[in-house]
Amino acid sequence: MERRLVLSILALAALALFTQILVWIIVPREREPAFVGPPRSDYTLDDFTLNVLDAQGRKSFSVVAPRLARKQQDDSLYVTEPKYQLLDSSGHAWKGTSDSAWINKDGTIFRLEGKVQMHRVPSDTVTPVRLLTSDLTVTSTPRPKGNTNSAPQERKMRTDALTTIIAPNNVVHGVGMRADLEMKTVELLSDVHSISIPHHRTHSAR
Repeated sequence: MERRLVLSILALAALALFTQILVWIIVPREREPAFVGPPRSDYTLDDFTLNVLDAQGRKSFSVVAPRLARKQQDDSLYVTEPKYQLLDSSGHAWKGTSDSAWINKDGTIFRLEGKVQMHRVPSDTVTPVRLLTSDLTVTSTPRPKGNTNSAPQERKMRTDALTTIIAPNNVVHGVGMRADLEMKTVELLSDVHSISIPHHRTHSAR
């Protein structure tokens, strides 16, 4: 009698264990949540200088910044607090800063993010110009082969943000800007206001 009872208990235990195994196999299990966060970087650089070259090997623009990260997904670059220099069609330098920047793999899109300040370096042939805006995108188009102009690429700039342009004789405000550094043209799209700055002449004593 006792032996039958023991065998019955063992059989029930085996059946319960087998049932649990079937449940574990059949019932779908919840997967661990996938990691969600910023894309991983191939590498990062600290306190660096980056010179981007065009297809002909000429310098397209340069960036100095405290940190750069290259992303695995598309080989683009993310830059923290960059100081940069661009060249217009005549080879005149435009220098500036922004909160951060994104550069695509080919170096043809240079997106300046956050607060943007830019100025044209004056020379014997050009006057100083300051540009204040935010979230400015600079696009570059390679020149046709055989073009001997000094600037390596045709450059255009655009933003939909409030923009202020400060020249020696006037200050212009507007919302949205399109600029062509090749044609040396700037267009403000809406709410445009201009303030003329009179020349201050110094009269010599008679």
